[in-house]
Amino acid sequence: MNIDPVRYSGRPAERRELWEEAIYDKLDELNIPFDRVDHDHADTMEDCLLIESTLGGKICKNLFLCNRQQTAFYLLMMPGEKPFKTKFLSAQLGCARLSFADAQHMARYLNTIPGSVSALELLFDTDHMVQLVIDRELLADDTVSGHPGRSTSTLRMSREDLLRYVSAVGHEPVYIDLPTE
Repeated sequence: MNIDPVRYSGRPAERRELWEEAIYDKLDELNIPFDRVDHDHADTMEDCLLIESTLGGKICKNLFLCNRQQTAFYLLMMPGEKPFKTKFLSAQLGCARLSFADAQHMARYLNTIPGSVSALELLFDTDHMVQLVIDRELLADDTVSGHPGRSTSTLRMSREDLLRYVSAVGHEPVYIDLPTE
């Protein structure tokens, strides 16, 4: 995997795809500073671990989930190294067993593709079909990361700024406590 060894501050000077530009525009509008690392497409946690050293912070795991009927959608943010077990999340949310949502729903609601989802794409969920769910353990870190539309860049910002961004795009997270084991 090729990773640009430079950690940049703010948006790239060159034009990017429209969806990425829209995220940068919203971050600029909210005066949210962030660091950025550019890299090849990173769609696994193993790829993200390589990016962490250049970014200077941990990368969280973002999972796009849905109920069995595909009528309720969730974006789960949790520590990258923590194992995910759907039964614990389903129990805390009080819903039937959850599974991974398909690429069509991800594109429709968040305008992104598998391996690229993050809370930054909630900007595109104008109908509020996706519930953001955050594992409280993730809040122990001062910074949070995410991809701006596609996983060819990773942004790091303060935890408070990410929560302000999420609120500004009309989403309020639900907080849960997933077990470590």
